[in-house]
This record gives sequence, C-alpha cells and structure tokens, in this order.
Amino acid sequence: MTAVQMLDRVAREAGVQSRQAEAVLKLIDEGATVPFIARYRKEVTGELDEVAIMAVRDAAERNRELEKRREAILGSLKERDLLTPELEAAVSGATALNLLEDIYLPYRPKRRTRGTMAREAGLEPLAQWLLETGTGAAWDAVDEPRRGREIDAASLAARAEPFIDAEKGVASGEEALAGARDILAEKFNEHPPLRKELRKVFVREALFSSSAVKAKEKSPEAATYRDYFQWEEKASKAPSHRILAVLRGASEGYLTVHFLPPEEIMENFLSRRCLGTNRNGAADQVWEAVWDGYRRLTAPSLENELKKELKEAADAEAIRVFAGNLRELLLSSPLGSKRVLALDPGLRTGCKLVCLDAQGALVHEDVIYPLAPRNDEAGAARTLKELCRRFSIEAVAVGNGTGGREAEAFCRRALEPGGAPVVMVNESGASVYSASEAARKEFPHKDVTVRGAVSIGRRLMDPLAELVKIDPKSIGVGQYQHDVDQKALKAGLDDVVLSCVNAVGVEVNTASSQLLSYVSGISPRVAQAICDTREAAGPFDSREALKKVPGLGAKAFEQAAGFIRVPGGKHPLDAGAVHPERYGLVEQMAGDVDCTVKQLMEDPEKRRLIKLEKYVTSDVGLPTLRDILQELEKPGRDPRDPFEFFAFSEEVHNIEDLTPGMVLPGVVTNVTAFGAFVDLGVHQDGLVHISQMADHFIKNPAEVVRVNQKVTVKVMEVDLPRRRIGLSMKGL
Repeated sequence: MTAVQMLDRVAREAGVQSRQAEAVLKLIDEGATVPFIARYRKEVTGELDEVAIMAVRDAAERNRELEKRREAILGSLKERDLLTPELEAAVSGATALNLLEDIYLPYRPKRRTRGTMAREAGLEPLAQWLLETGTGAAWDAVDEPRRGREIDAASLAARAEPFIDAEKGVASGEEALAGARDILAEKFNEHPPLRKELRKVFVREALFSSSAVKAKEKSPEAATYRDYFQWEEKASKAPSHRILAVLRGASEGYLTVHFLPPEEIMENFLSRRCLGTNRNGAADQVWEAVWDGYRRLTAPSLENELKKELKEAADAEAIRVFAGNLRELLLSSPLGSKRVLALDPGLRTGCKLVCLDAQGALVHEDVIYPLAPRNDEAGAARTLKELCRRFSIEAVAVGNGTGGREAEAFCRRALEPGGAPVVMVNESGASVYSASEAARKEFPHKDVTVRGAVSIGRRLMDPLAELVKIDPKSIGVGQYQHDVDQKALKAGLDDVVLSCVNAVGVEVNTASSQLLSYVSGISPRVAQAICDTREAAGPFDSREALKKVPGLGAKAFEQAAGFIRVPGGKHPLDAGAVHPERYGLVEQMAGDVDCTVKQLMEDPEKRRLIKLEKYVTSDVGLPTLRDILQELEKPGRDPRDPFEFFAFSEEVHNIEDLTPGMVLPGVVTNVTAFGAFVDLGVHQDGLVHISQMADHFIKNPAEVVRVNQKVTVKVMEVDLPRRRIGLSMKGL
C-alpha cells in the first residue's frame, strides 16, 4: 500500500479530509500533543477538535499495524520461496487484517496435520478427483458447483484402490478416502473466498449463548451469573455490558459461552455453496469433508475471531462509557481556594479531622469521636467549632464512607446556622491515594487516615487537581473496567485526563507533580523537575522562567506554555490561555488601539475597536484570532460549572429508611450502558434503569444524565436481602 493510499484510508476511517489527516499526522510526528493541536493549530488542521484528531491518530496506528503484519507475511513467503506475483498482489491488496490472514493461512508454517500426513501418503490426486467429480467444479476458481458424474460405491472403491499402500499407512480403500477427505477439509478451511463468505454468515447469524458449568452451578459464587445459566440471543444484537458479564462468568469458570450460527443454517449454506445439486458417491465424500472441515477447523477459528471482535467492540463501548464518566468527574465544579475542614468518618477509631488553608496545605489535624461507640458529641462539637473559628473555615467536607451520613448530620447540628456549609464528598479512591507513593512523599510522617482526610478536603476544593493523583480505575465510575483490554483502557483514560487538565489549565506555582505531568508536552520527570526548581528557587514569575527548568526543552515549552498559568506573572498574558508565540500579536493589537496589553484586557471598548481580519497572516487565521479575543475578555477562564451546594434528604440515612414512592434528591455516581447509579445518602447506590430515565425512548443514558449531576428520583423498589434499590426519573 502506497503512502497516499494509506493516508486516504486513515482519512476515510477517521471521517476527515486527506489533507487534514496529513496535517495531523505531521504535527504528531513532530511531537505535538492532541490538546496542543486542537487549541493552537486550528488553521493547520481545518479546526479539527480533539475527538477528530484522536480518530486520525488511532486510525493511523491501526493501519501501521496492518502494514507491519503485511511486511512480515511477505518476508516469510519470500524467505521460503513461496511468493509468486499473484500471491504478492493478493497480500498487497488485502484491506483488513482478517482478510490478510485468510490469504496467508494455507502458507502459514504449521505442525503436521491430518491433511499433511495424507499428502505425504500420496493421496492428493484422490482428493482432487473427489473434489472435481463431487462438485463438478474447479473449486479453486470458486465456480458455482455444477452437477457431476454419477459415481456409485463400486466406482468409488475402485478409484481408491490404487492408493492403498501399507508402507505409507494406507491399509484400505476406506483409509485412502478418509485421508483424501482430510486434505479436502483443510482445503475448504483455507480457501479465502469461502472463509470471507462464512465470516459474513457468522456476523449475520451467530447466536450468543451461555450455559452453566454443571460442577459449579450450585455454588454461592455462581449466583451472580444465574440469569445466564441458559441464555441465547443474536450476537449482533447483544449489548456490550451483557457480553462482558458473560465473558467474565466464563473466565471465572461458572459459564460456558459460544458465538456460533445454528447448525442447520450452516448446513444449508455449505451444501448450497459447495455441492449445489450434486448427489453421488463422490459428492457424499466431499460433503463429509466440508462438514468435518467446518466443525473441526473453520467454526472454532471464526468463532474465536467473532468473539474477539465482539469483545473488542464491548471493550470500546465500556471504555467510552468510563471515559465519559471520568471526564464529568474530573470537570466537576470546584469549590475553589477556600479554607476547608475535612473529616474522614470513623466509628471505633474516631473521625480524623484536618484543616487546610486556601492552597490546600495541611495546617492542623485532630480526632473527634461524635459517633458510636463513644458518642462524645458534646466534646466533638466543641473541637469542631473551635477549629472553624481558629482557622476561619469556609466549608466543611465530610467523606461519604461508613458513618458519613451520621458525621454529616453531626456537623450540621454542631455548627451554627449561617456558618460554614457542610458538603458530602465522594471519597472513592481516597484510600488508594493515602497509601500511594505520592501521598507518602508529601506526608512522610502522617498516617493513612490523615492523608485520606486531606484528599477528601482537596477533592472538594479542586476535584481535578486531586483526582489525577489516583489511578482512574480506582475512582469507581467504570463499567467492567477490570475485564476490558487494559492497554486500551489506559490509553483512553489518559486521553481524557490529558484533555481535562489542559482544558482547565494548571497553575504552575501550586500544582502537584502528578497534575503537571498531564500538561501537554510535560513528562513525569520534567514535572518533578518543575516542582524541584520551584522549591529551590521560589515561585515562577513568568512562563519564560520555565525555560530554566532542567529537561524542559524548546519543544516541551512550545507544547506546554499555553496550558500553564502564572497568576501575577511578569506578562499580563501569563495568567491566561494565549500562547507565548502570540504575545507579539496581542501587543500589536494593543498598540493599534493605543493602549497596553493589560488595558486591552480590562477595557471592552478597546477590544471592540479590534478588527480581526487585519491580523490574518499565512500562519494565523480567524479561528486563532477569535480564540485570542475571547481569552482577552475572560483571561484564564475555567470551563467548569460554578459550585453548587447540595444536601441529601434528612428523612433517610440507611437503606432500611427507604420505602417505595419516596421522592428524594440524589447525585449520579456512575452512568453505564444500561442506566445510571444514584447516591441517595444511604450507603448503597440505587439504579435508574434506562427504561426509567425519561418519558420518551432513549438509546443512551448519557443523553439524560452525567456523573455528579444532581437529580430527583422516585423509589420504585427496595430489595433488602440483595441490597438493591430500583429508582425512576419518569415524570419528575
């Protein structure tokens, strides 16, 4: 495949123009990141957004893998002197990996098979005679089968007799025919046009079925998969979450699973395709070979291929759902730079309490015991009020773990009306962070409970800055995240984190090394070097000062500078998203309207005097100029929504408090392909099934809700033994 053909394929798969794909790939090859290309190279790509740019990148990677495999196959064939001009043309023209493998299958080095041994016994001519006589067609030409000559049993035996050779392991005419059938079975299995047709039948007709493993059927652990003990549906219609659920059950040994068309469909297809109307002794032999080849060789191969494709599609859907949830969680509304008291609830060991300053630094820690078994509410209240006064606390963050609702209620009772608001914070993953190397490095002499409480408080102040310290899989917003391809999952989630961090921007003088490592162009090593330089020499006073950081070269600076914020820096634009490469352009704009850059940012009348068309050049077009003007109007604008305080209903604290018909406030904690989970403040999320999400039909729950959204739901069902809560949003 030529470079031009490759580029056209990439563009077609990504849904963009060839020139756009070429521009994106050139920028990526030069070291540009997706956020940088989307934000600062709009003219070059024709204003492609991040989604389109990633589609080009991923399509190019898939096609490069195809080309690597093509080159490996051509090399193998050439090395073994098997490469004919016709075969080379077929290999070079294959447009998909499975078609390429079909062409290579007959030539693939393999261990000795039944067909191989039959060929060694000299049975190839008998097999060819059976094929031509039984089908009446030159099979390799893929002709439609024609009616062959009438062959009776005696004629068949006579034809096989010359091939009897005890020294070659062929003791009878029947053994000769059996060997010939083995040769034909492999021929049918390895015939690319037939495999291509069979693949289409599999995709169209295969059933996705599962059944219980009898030996484990009655084990308590198998109950999770009881719904799939006898399950069958069209594979093409099966939803991704069901495929992943059944495959998990199979991997754990509780289910057997198949992706096969009904046998009668395959019998009819193969009979029509391979025999036509032929019915004679030779045709019977051919049919036996066809069916044996299908069941023993082709069906397992195509079933594994279909299973792999369905698994990959289910993985992609699960990763898409996870990525969407993660994006919403990372872009949750921040409380901002406020003084926060954070409380990690605990019963026997007490509630760990920390006070943080407006930059998130730990200034005090304590333990209070307002909950059972001590129930020292009076003493805990005195401590809480004193610390709020002493550190001028502006908000109280309470983790939503065990005892969270009780701790929240205590804080509300203890604090005076109009005082610091109390906010429940989802602490999923806080324990993972508290035991991490990053937490140990930041708080080497503090135990995990202090680190966990700090994480809860910081998560309220800035969810993005805190959550990037945690493996996304530990945050709890995924769907079968441990069952999907982990490499693909990591790549997809890394893209989301990178996108979110750069969409918000990072304050270089307060950011952790983990947050900085997601800035475009900044590696973990350079991120740590930025923190080390900041600690040794003091805060950075400009973007330009970043060039002094060891390891941060010109390319890294180009990629990172626009996403790094330096509030109060030497240049007024250092605090916003205008790239340093355009500072001169903004200074020209300011000079043209007779003011400074700072005055241009502050005075809307001055900005209205600017005619963007005047500044269009060969490398700066209207898209970039509009972005610059928008940034001048709202420097360093945060794309996240303003923070809104939320409280659960005081009527309910545990699942036992719920009754059908209750209408309650809740927070969406996870959106899946089949519905959304909602936290009602009872230590057990309820499920709003997709059928209960809207008064009209919807295909995707994400059309209606997103993670962290505040919603109102009605309790429809409470199953205490299984601790399941059924909810509805219809009519609310």
